[in-house]
Amino acid sequence: MATVALTGAAGAETRKKTARKPPDYTTSVAWAAVPGPSLGVAQSIGGYAAGCIAGARALPAEGTGYQVIRLSRQRNYGHPLLIDTLKDFGRKVAAAGLGTALIGDMGQARGGPMPMGHASHQIGLDADVWLRLDLPPMARTARERLDEVKYVDYDRMTIGNGWSERQARLVQIAASDPRVSRIFVNPAIKQAMCGRSWPDRSFLNKLRPWYGHDGHMHIRLSCPPGSPQCEEQAAQPEGDGCGEEVASWLDRATPAVERPHATPPKPRPPGPRVANVPPSCQAVLRAAGTRVASLPLDSLTDSAAPATR
Repeated sequence: MATVALTGAAGAETRKKTARKPPDYTTSVAWAAVPGPSLGVAQSIGGYAAGCIAGARALPAEGTGYQVIRLSRQRNYGHPLLIDTLKDFGRKVAAAGLGTALIGDMGQARGGPMPMGHASHQIGLDADVWLRLDLPPMARTARERLDEVKYVDYDRMTIGNGWSERQARLVQIAASDPRVSRIFVNPAIKQAMCGRSWPDRSFLNKLRPWYGHDGHMHIRLSCPPGSPQCEEQAAQPEGDGCGEEVASWLDRATPAVERPHATPPKPRPPGPRVANVPPSCQAVLRAAGTRVASLPLDSLTDSAAPATR
């Protein structure tokens, strides 16, 4: 029996697993797996497409004038400045009687590269806002499988029939906030905004034409105070960006491809996406954190409180 016991012990020792090495902090796998923000003061670190955020906060799933969609992605995090900006945006949308704004992807709990969907949105200062305004407040599960309405006619490279004063006002409200540095929209949408009569046209400078963005606008804030490692983008050209500048984009614009809900995204070979994340982000990824602000999948029930206007 003693021999058997020794043999069994030796076998157990042989079967003992070595500690699994944490995923490299430069890969999207590491950042997507973190369930909640790090503790401490909020800081945006690095560039919009290569960085992270310490001390992020979650945007509440619903609030005055807005509701967050696709909560299962766990991408409703950002710098407190972004959270405040979106809350104020929602209140202005409600006051203008436009309906309920749909807030899409912001960032992950600690920022960093995402496995799919975005190259930027890494430092807690980016947010996608859908342009459709026809949906009432809904339960959280109902917001998981919404379809984005495209507002661009690519055959004529103009805005389509669904575009209205309400969409134009939505963009104008977002771009008029001094905390917003720029908003990426489809070139045809930029052209349509340029063609309208505005009492103050200064906000048009913030509307930057970019591919895709035909059903949503991508809001981006400037680096906030207290984030010395945040890398600001180059200054934008002078003027409103209308005329020749936006016209040069129209010939090159093509529709964005969106997969059906049932089609899983194809992994980027050879595996996890790797980003040139600053070395200081490793400490952010490994830091103690909290799940208080996270939204686990089992919380996405039809009994969730609907959004308020």
